[in-house]
Amino acid sequence: MKDEYRHKGLRRKLLDELRALGIVNEEVLSAIDRVPRHFFLSSAFEQFAYQNKAFQIGAGQTISKPHTVARQTELLGLTPGQKVLEIGTGSGFQCAVLCAMGYKVYSIERQRSLYDKAGPLLASMGFKPHLFYGDGYKGKKTFAPFDGIIVTCGAPEVPETLLQQLTIGGKLIIPVGEGDKQHMYSFERMSEKDFTRQKHGEFAFVPMLTNRAQG
Repeated sequence: MKDEYRHKGLRRKLLDELRALGIVNEEVLSAIDRVPRHFFLSSAFEQFAYQNKAFQIGAGQTISKPHTVARQTELLGLTPGQKVLEIGTGSGFQCAVLCAMGYKVYSIERQRSLYDKAGPLLASMGFKPHLFYGDGYKGKKTFAPFDGIIVTCGAPEVPETLLQQLTIGGKLIIPVGEGDKQHMYSFERMSEKDFTRQKHGEFAFVPMLTNRAQG
């Protein structure tokens, strides 16, 4: 895998597009600039890697639009060294951006083929997230509480299990809804029982499913 000048130039153009779409956190943009998105796509799609589009990555899953990745990362609002749980490793692109932000990343993937592929790819790029093959609805209680939890698939409802794995002051970033579009929400834990909720517009994700996929 090579990251050439033309790739870097295309990333810079993408960053300008993300700014125009409302991304203001320059640390997030810098992290995206440091992660070659074409590494996470089939070589057949390399020419489209720096367009603001989602692409199929196999197992019925997609790599999210760069704007979606940037927005979810921006909404977390965390600082380097804090703990983040990602639900849906997928291609590993969002996971890589979280690592590039300096977060301590834990990520769960229910599709074995994607889990097997993401680990070696991320390692080859120098990233060291804690990856798990499992059911994202259950979160990862062993390593809780988390400063942030990011869900990269559309949930029909907000899993209470994930809310309970947040630290006080922690945020859950999750797209909620069924069908082609979901509403992005952020939930901030204010106390053991109290959470605030904010709505952040419409996005498109594949559905969030229970249990590990077999095979």
